[in-house]
Formats: sequence, C-alpha cells, structure tokens
Amino acid sequence: MKEKPPKRRSVMLAGLRAHPRVAQSVDLFLAVLILLNVLATILETVAEVHDRFGPALNVFELFSVAVFTLEYTARLWLAPRHPSGRYTGSVRGRVRFALTPMVVVDLLAILPFYLGLLLPLDLRFLRALRLIRVFKLSRHSSAMTILLDVLRQEARSFGAALSILAVILILASSGIYMVEQDAQPEAFGSIPAAMWWAVATLTTVGYGDVTPVTVLGKLFGAVVTIVGIGMVALPAGILSSAFSDHLRRSRESFREEVAHALEDGALSAVDLEELKEKGDELGIPADEEARLVARVEEEVRSPSCAAVCPHCGEPLA
Repeated sequence: MKEKPPKRRSVMLAGLRAHPRVAQSVDLFLAVLILLNVLATILETVAEVHDRFGPALNVFELFSVAVFTLEYTARLWLAPRHPSGRYTGSVRGRVRFALTPMVVVDLLAILPFYLGLLLPLDLRFLRALRLIRVFKLSRHSSAMTILLDVLRQEARSFGAALSILAVILILASSGIYMVEQDAQPEAFGSIPAAMWWAVATLTTVGYGDVTPVTVLGKLFGAVVTIVGIGMVALPAGILSSAFSDHLRRSRESFREEVAHALEDGALSAVDLEELKEKGDELGIPADEEARLVARVEEEVRSPSCAAVCPHCGEPLA
C-alpha cells in the first residue's frame, strides 16, 4: 500500500484547520466587511448621506483600514510558510509573495488611505480608488475565483475575439462614414465620430441618438446589426465553453483526490476535512462533493473494480 505524501502546511492554516468554524467565520467577516466598504464608498458620493453620516463613515473607514492592514501584514509575515513552498526565504520570499496579483490588490485596497495622509491628493479620487477593495472578494468567493481562472485560461481566445471585434468596428465606422457623411455631417463627419454609432450597433445596444437616414445607410446598418449579434455570441460561447471545461476538470481533480485518500481503504476525519477544503478551492458545491465522494467510494469498493486472476477470473485476496 502506497503511503500518501505529506503535505506542507503553514502554522496559520494548521491552526485554522483545527478550528474550521473559526476559519469560516473569519472568511465571512472579511467578505461582509469588503461588501460594506464598497457600499459605503458608493453611498458617500451622495451629498445628503455624506453630510449626515460623514463622521460615522470616517470611523468605519478607519476600522476597515486597520483590519485590512492587519490582514495584509499577516499574509506577508507568513508568506515563507505558504503551503506551496514557493515563497521560501525571509526577504526574497516575501517580496515574491507581495508581487502576486491578489496581494497587490490587498495593498491597493489600503494604499489610498495612507496616500491621503502623506500627500495632498484629491480626496474624491482617493475615495473612488477604495472601490478596488471589491476585488478582494475573489479570495473569499469561489465563484469569482472560478471566473478569474477561466478568464486567465482563455485570455488568448478572448484576445482573438477582441481583435476581430476591433477590425469589424473599424470597417463598420468607415462604411457608415462613407454613406452618411453628406446626409449627417454632424454625426458622421469623421470616422472617429462614426465609431460611437458602430459601437452601439455592434453591441446591439442601439441607443438611437445617432441613426442612418439614407437607404444605403439603413441597409449597411442592418448588416452591421446582424454581424453584431454574432460578435456578442462569440465571447459568450467562449466563456460558457471555458466554464464547462473548468468544472469538468475540477470534478476530475476532486475524484483523483478522493481516490488518493481511499488508498488506505477508508476516509478518516482528516481526509474528509482535506477533501472539503479541496472541493471549496475548486468551487464544487458541498452537496456535489458528497455525491462525488460516495460515487468514488462505491467504484473503489465495487467487486467489478477488484483485481481478478487472469487465469481463473476469481477475485484476488
């Protein structure tokens, strides 16, 4: 029987694993705090809300920055103990960890507050920058994590689709400029001016503030509208296909983890906790995790899966 390779874990993760409810509570607290920060930043732009609740919002901002600063500092401090082992080294490891995308987002979430204390910058601009904190949700939301993973994996496909869209945008704006410039010089007097109509038409939004009036312009506009429907469907198809592939790979990866955990013949409480963490990491719902675990257990323990003698066909002991 093969021994399962030991996993490298940080002290913080080990402590949280011993108290899973504490870990869930911390994640929930941070997610709610992020959402409240975004809501407060939005409401603060309303003059009546700012005048009436300004002091309370400032106190909430101080509390939030203190929590996010503590979180950022703790992540940097514990970076050399990261389970992946990619950030070893007291200084270099922490620098590499600090340059990872999500940690950069953590820094940008608190940076506007400290910049406002040190530099005479426009406070309205700094308040708007606080909306960056919404990206911190991707660490606490499996749905956003899956979306970012899919976008990262299909970056080349999306780049190709955007390139095609850019070419069609230029052709559409050039075409409508040629057929409508004399009839509507104020709206289609140049190709850059015609690009607004091309964007609104290709994305099937069709605001209606600028429309062709000539017969040829209307025919050309109808063609561009039909092409625009196909262009909207192209990235949507790429995204849906990528999501389907990602979910399939996640299920296969989870099944492999379950089969690996069953190599000793049973699933211990530690195995179940690790499988739950793996499922949460892959974005698999809890009820589906249970079904996959039960299915793999049944497959592993099924007599049809047992080793048989090649000569007599009897199961081997």
